[in-house]
Amino acid sequence: MTSKNTAIHENGVSPKLSCQYEQTGLKLAQEFQSEYKQQIVWRKVFQFILLHIGGLYGFYLTLFVCSWKTILWMMLYGFASAQGITAGAHRLWAHRSYKAKLPLRILLMIWQTISLQTYIYEWVRDHRVHHKFTDTNADPHNSKRGLFYSHIGWLMVKRHRDVKIKGNTVDVSDVEADPVVRFQRKYYLILVIIFCLCIPTIVPWYLWDEDIWVSWFVATMFRLTFSLNVTFAVNSFAHKWGAKPYDRKIGPVENGFISFLTGGEGWHNYHHVFPWDYKAAELSAYRLNCTTMLIDFFASIGWAYDLKIVPSEMVAKRVQRTGDGSRKFKIKQSTLDKSCHNHQESNVWGWGDIDMKYEDVKSVKHYNRLKEANQ
Repeated sequence: MTSKNTAIHENGVSPKLSCQYEQTGLKLAQEFQSEYKQQIVWRKVFQFILLHIGGLYGFYLTLFVCSWKTILWMMLYGFASAQGITAGAHRLWAHRSYKAKLPLRILLMIWQTISLQTYIYEWVRDHRVHHKFTDTNADPHNSKRGLFYSHIGWLMVKRHRDVKIKGNTVDVSDVEADPVVRFQRKYYLILVIIFCLCIPTIVPWYLWDEDIWVSWFVATMFRLTFSLNVTFAVNSFAHKWGAKPYDRKIGPVENGFISFLTGGEGWHNYHHVFPWDYKAAELSAYRLNCTTMLIDFFASIGWAYDLKIVPSEMVAKRVQRTGDGSRKFKIKQSTLDKSCHNHQESNVWGWGDIDMKYEDVKSVKHYNRLKEANQ
C-alpha cells in the first residue's frame, strides 16, 4: 500500500467504493489463518527474567531504602516515558490523530526513547499491523493466544509469518519521511544509553547524593519494569475484561483501570473503532486521560494542531449499529447510516488508511475543519 494510494483516497474517492474499502481489511484479516507453533527465543526470555528480577529488587528499595526525592524523580521520568508512547508513538505517529511541530516531535521522540520499547518506526509499524489485523495471526500480540502471550509472551517467541507478510501491506511511508524518526532510528543505541539508562541513574546520585546502586535499581530498573508492564496491559487486559459499547464483534474493551494506569489508553473498544481520534476515547473532561490534557496543552501553545475528533453523530450511528447496548444514544432511526448493510466494519490503523470509509473521511474533515489537501 503506497502513499500515492493514500493521497488519492484523501483527496476524494467515489462514495460507491466506500463499501468495498470497508470490506478490504476484514477479508485480509481472515486470510492466512494457518496453525502457529510457537518457537521460544531463549535470549529474550532471559533478558525479561533479569529485567523483572532487577525491577522487583528496585521495588524493595523504593519501599524501604531510597529517598523520597528519588521516588519523585522516578515518577516524573516515568510519566515522560509514558507520554512518549501515548502522545507520541501512539496518537501522533501511529494514528496521525493530530499534528506536531518540530520542537514537540523532538521532545516526544526523546520521551519515547526513555521507554525502551524499540524505536518509533518499528513501534508504529507493529501497531498499525495490530489495528489492521487485530486478533488474527498477523497481529503481533494476538490476544486469542491467551493473556500471557498478548501481554509479554509475544516478545519471547518468533513471530508468525503473517505478521511480516501482511505487515508489508500497511503503509508507513509517512513515518519514514519524518526526519525526527529517522534520526532516532540512526542513533537509537546512543540515545537509549543517554536518556533511558544514564540520566535517570546519575541525576539522583549527583544532585542529592543517592547511592548509585539504589538509583540504578529504582530510577532505571524498577521504572522500566513497571512502565513496560503497564504498556503491555493495554494489549492484554484491555482485550479481555470490559464492555464493548461501540463494537461488540471485536476483542478490545473499555477498561477504566487500564486507562488510569496508562493515562487514557484503556478506552480500547472506542479506540479500535475510531483510531484517528486524538483523545483515544469518547469521554470528555479528561476523565482518566491525562494524555489528552497534555496534547491540549501543547495545542494551546501552538506546538500541536489539527486535533481530530469523531463527530458525535458518527459515534451514535456506530453505537446503534454494532454496540453491545452498554452505551445509550438517543438518535432517530432515519439518521442511521445504511450505506453498507454488512454489520462487520473494516479495521483501520488510523487517519490516512485507504480503508477508511469515504463518508467518514468527509465527515471528520468537515467536523474538524481540516483544510489541507494532505491531512
